[in-house]
Amino acid sequence: MRRITMRTAVGVGALALVAAGTAGCGGRQDSATKDDVASEVTCEVTDNTRVGIATGNATGVYYVVGNALAGQLAATTGGKLTGTAAETGASVQNIEQLVGGQYDVAFSLFDTAVNAVQGKGSFATPQPVEALARIYDNYTQVVVRADAGINSVADMKGRKISTGSPKSGTEVIANRLLTAAGLDPAKDIQAQRLDLAKTVDGIKDGSVDGFFWSGGVPTGGLTDLFTTAGDKVRFIDISPLLPKMTELNPAYQAGTIRADAYRTAADTPTIVVPNVLLVRKDLDANVACAITRTVFEKQDALGQANPAAKGINLTNARKTDPVPLHRGAAEALRNLGAS
Repeated sequence: MRRITMRTAVGVGALALVAAGTAGCGGRQDSATKDDVASEVTCEVTDNTRVGIATGNATGVYYVVGNALAGQLAATTGGKLTGTAAETGASVQNIEQLVGGQYDVAFSLFDTAVNAVQGKGSFATPQPVEALARIYDNYTQVVVRADAGINSVADMKGRKISTGSPKSGTEVIANRLLTAAGLDPAKDIQAQRLDLAKTVDGIKDGSVDGFFWSGGVPTGGLTDLFTTAGDKVRFIDISPLLPKMTELNPAYQAGTIRADAYRTAADTPTIVVPNVLLVRKDLDANVACAITRTVFEKQDALGQANPAAKGINLTNARKTDPVPLHRGAAEALRNLGAS
């Protein structure tokens, strides 16, 4: 079985898959084959292959959808392609470890992916990554304790604010929003670089005043928070910062967190950014094709795992520029009729 060794393998059938990979590989190849760019893309995976999928925080949407995707790969490949999904710090870390060979597929915010291919922001040089597809959108969800006296990002000065896991897309957006509001993220807030589960606990016990989160809607951790804390927490409107954010990256767009997402009193205007699935440029084209095909053929199953994945559609699938589409993904999308 061709496989990648992952730092942490978790998810649908993960333990069983690891055990099978260890006991059943025998003389078969032990690592993913590089793409033969001269070969035809058939979308057929002929060798038993397992791919590692880098997701995000365990209470976030990447993790849920990534596990659902891992569980669907075998169904579209006759059991030849299987997957394991891993909890990670998300976008920046995912790309670093994807390039490093620890994973084969990575969820990423589009703005972070653009930085990666251009060698900007968190990346000193252009990274050898390409896209399988644009998928659903992430919503920037900024939550504060209702008694904290925080009505805008600028009001966060001097406060204990969670900016997300280190090397996450959430942290990138949080720091950009703070800067857009006239604050220095390194000096003007008491930054708490916490994953979502620890952030929610901090809001509940009062050790955190507010937080940034970029994720699909609804995100499980926020559903828990708004269910248990009720009117003790609330969203703040960050949409006035959109013009400055679009100057940094055109991926940022206006959006709305609907009141029914978390049973809040009213809709909240916010900033959204698309997500993309990334792979290394040299990933076998047939593997890339099969994964891409699975995303869209099994979209209903992914949407059942989390409603955010219902936003996956063929209309937007190819809209990854300036992040190039992998040639295997391009073939899959052509066959699926993506425009």
